[in-house]
Amino acid sequence: MTQDYTSVEEEEKDTEASDEVVEIIDAEEVPSEENKLSDEMEALQKEKDEMYNRYLRVQAEYDNYKRRTEKEKASERKYKSLDLATDIIPVLDNFERALQVEVTEDNKGMVDGITMVYNQLIEALKTNGVEEMEVEGKLFDPTLHHAVIQADEADVESDIIVEELQKGYLLKDKVIRPAMVKVNK
Repeated sequence: MTQDYTSVEEEEKDTEASDEVVEIIDAEEVPSEENKLSDEMEALQKEKDEMYNRYLRVQAEYDNYKRRTEKEKASERKYKSLDLATDIIPVLDNFERALQVEVTEDNKGMVDGITMVYNQLIEALKTNGVEEMEVEGKLFDPTLHHAVIQADEADVESDIIVEELQKGYLLKDKVIRPAMVKVNK
């Protein structure tokens, strides 16, 4: 019986030892699963942050696009008559030349008709925001005027426009055609 008792004790020791081995193995496996889950959570968090940042960039790009197109539309509406004005301005120049003829009894009716058409064109352009520049006696501004000739008049200050050689036109705040002027030195 002693042998049985010894073998039972040995078996219990062996069983306890194997349980410890199982517990050690399980203890080693659990942290690795926790590490895997933790790594997966970190990867998912990183992916979520990247997606959120991408979303913010796309939203900002869309907002910028929206603002830019609204600005372009406003500019188009503001300067819608630019092409028409640039086409009509040379016609106005020709009307002005035609009105410089000497008025006689024979051509009085024609000059009156040309004057009426000229005034209608001027009014049509004004209603669309196109206006002539008033330049004589004003300070020369290279953004508005094109100096072609210099004058040397003693009674006029320097950089003052003495004579307008060709009319300049503005569409609201934009120069359509700069005025060609004669400027005092």
